[in-house]
Amino acid sequence: MTSQKSIVKAIALCSLGTILFNSCKNNTPVTVANDPVYTNRDTTVKPGDDFFKYANGGWLKKNPIPAAYSSWGIGNIVEEELRDQLKKINEDALKANAPKGSNTQKIGDFYFSGMDTVNIEKQGLAPLKPEIDRIASIKDIKGLVEEFAHLQTIGGSTPIGAQVGQDSKNSAKMLMNLWQAGIGLPNRDYYFNNDPHSITIRNDYQQKHLPTLFKLAGLNDADADMASKRVYALEKFLADSSRKLEDLRDPYHNYNKMPLAGLNQLAPDIDWKATFEQMDYKGVDTVIVGQPEYYRALNKAIKTYSIADWKSYLLKNLVSDYSSYLSKPFDQESFRFYGTVLYGSKAQLPRWKRVLDVENSLMGEVLGQIFVKEYFPEKTKDRYVKLVEAMRTSFKEHIEKLDWMSQQTKEKAYYKLSRVTPKVGYPDKWKDFSSLTIDRGPYALNVMRANNFWHRFEANKLGKPVDRTEWDITPQTYNAYYNPSNNEIVLPAAQFSIPGIKDEDVDDAVVYGYAAASTIGHEMTHGFDDSGRQFDADGNLKEWWLPADSVKFKQRAQMLIDQFNGYTVYGLHVNGKATQGENIADLGGIVIGLDAFKKTDQYKEGKIINGLTPMQRFFLGYALGWLGQDRQEAVSSQILTNEHAPGFLRVNGPFTDVPEFYEAFHIKKGDKMWVDPDKRVKIW
Repeated sequence: MTSQKSIVKAIALCSLGTILFNSCKNNTPVTVANDPVYTNRDTTVKPGDDFFKYANGGWLKKNPIPAAYSSWGIGNIVEEELRDQLKKINEDALKANAPKGSNTQKIGDFYFSGMDTVNIEKQGLAPLKPEIDRIASIKDIKGLVEEFAHLQTIGGSTPIGAQVGQDSKNSAKMLMNLWQAGIGLPNRDYYFNNDPHSITIRNDYQQKHLPTLFKLAGLNDADADMASKRVYALEKFLADSSRKLEDLRDPYHNYNKMPLAGLNQLAPDIDWKATFEQMDYKGVDTVIVGQPEYYRALNKAIKTYSIADWKSYLLKNLVSDYSSYLSKPFDQESFRFYGTVLYGSKAQLPRWKRVLDVENSLMGEVLGQIFVKEYFPEKTKDRYVKLVEAMRTSFKEHIEKLDWMSQQTKEKAYYKLSRVTPKVGYPDKWKDFSSLTIDRGPYALNVMRANNFWHRFEANKLGKPVDRTEWDITPQTYNAYYNPSNNEIVLPAAQFSIPGIKDEDVDDAVVYGYAAASTIGHEMTHGFDDSGRQFDADGNLKEWWLPADSVKFKQRAQMLIDQFNGYTVYGLHVNGKATQGENIADLGGIVIGLDAFKKTDQYKEGKIINGLTPMQRFFLGYALGWLGQDRQEAVSSQILTNEHAPGFLRVNGPFTDVPEFYEAFHIKKGDKMWVDPDKRVKIW
């Protein structure tokens, strides 16, 4: 690598944007300012020993995790910029004196109610009193199940995980889906695992968190302790019949379609027809049950546990679900357990940030319409629309070159790839929030009405044609997703942001690593990962691979499972099976993005920027997307509950499988990241 001292400064030769896009036709190395892939590095770390630390270690040393966060990295920095932008939108709405019912009025009044701490403190638990009284009035199983149905309509947690969704085997239809639910800890394994992290969480939940919630709800110490023991026992019973994280990845195993009569046989003590109608789900005659054994257990639980136990369970759920919108004692206990104990955060975010985050989750498209007008120009959108097509072309070329896939399966793979729908930046059609009522009354009630709005919005889809234009994420979200039932990749505007830099000033090498590989290629590859590959071009769960090709795919995927099973963090093994879909998508995105980048002028010209070759900048750009660090509690919780491996392993793990990585950074046998060529994983 060229040393910084030897670089000839050539900014004068062309404009900054021209330099970064490498359209200047001389080969003189250049130096540019504000280059994160150069300044973030820790050059005391060898790239071949720990590339993540080499790429990001300089930034990590200077940016410890703030007290209010369980992790800190590029996503947080983008979110901070977004919050500042959304704060301005809200403050403008507060001053606007907008007509009642307008989006501006709703934005301003929601923000006002969330920031009105004087009245929130005076109100205490009062906003929930009608709901608490409903729970207290339950007398029998019929009334209990009716309350399950009611709480569903206001966003309350119940043991019935009902939602309207596409039929996995007929993606044009919207059907009722039932999924396992009902537990208060993030994952069923917390009730049974005996690692130190799980034991700490479990003990706090039983001995501190649950009793505190019940005391805040008005119970005396003895009754609070007794209610906590009974609720925990009930949840553990449900957890025992819940599937593990890795078992939820098999789309066939979690697809059990049956008529309503079949569901009545599965859980006969619930009047399902009446229950669905009370939930606003009209005319349900067919249901897809994800985990039938869970609903057998639920049917047993409603008879085994007393009505008093269930009333305590529902009271706990209601108070827990709404604690963040109530007075300080409730809010602080919610943060203590879910923020500090589970994820290690030391302090809460400032209130205005918390209110904006809630507003963003409930009224995101209202804010998004204003956001994209001000912060996402058309030329930026055009760049990423073109990038999607470059990645599609590269992916097709990869499929063509596969030596393990038959031509028959390849032809169907080409077709599926050609049908992937990209949604870039923001929706073409915005959701209608006219039926949502927001005022300057209790914050918790604004949240409750918004929860009910979303419940009605989703319930109204039942039996209707699928709206394939809909987004399930807002433009101002730093994230992206692949939806197998629509065969679509959804790429919000905010996901392409690099803090402190205009998009036009980022060179293609970095963009192809940061956006094309880690986001666009990653999401595109999800259509061909262990789960997504089982859906066809129309989004239907359907066998379209020749059996022999499926066997060969699984053999390669198993190598990646074994690779990630071998990683240990804080004494916990990464779950290679549960994370395989994300790991396949990471590796696929990198190799597809790499070959797409090789077609650009910047790669072909080989211009050195800040002493870094185009190929080096590509890999550093990818690593930039995972810039960040996590508290031990957060990483431990992630390993147990999340299908994504820790961020540093999403860099170091797949890079060890990519030959160009070894070439770009001169990695040799004996370096810590060296993997012998015959052991490297190659899928796509």
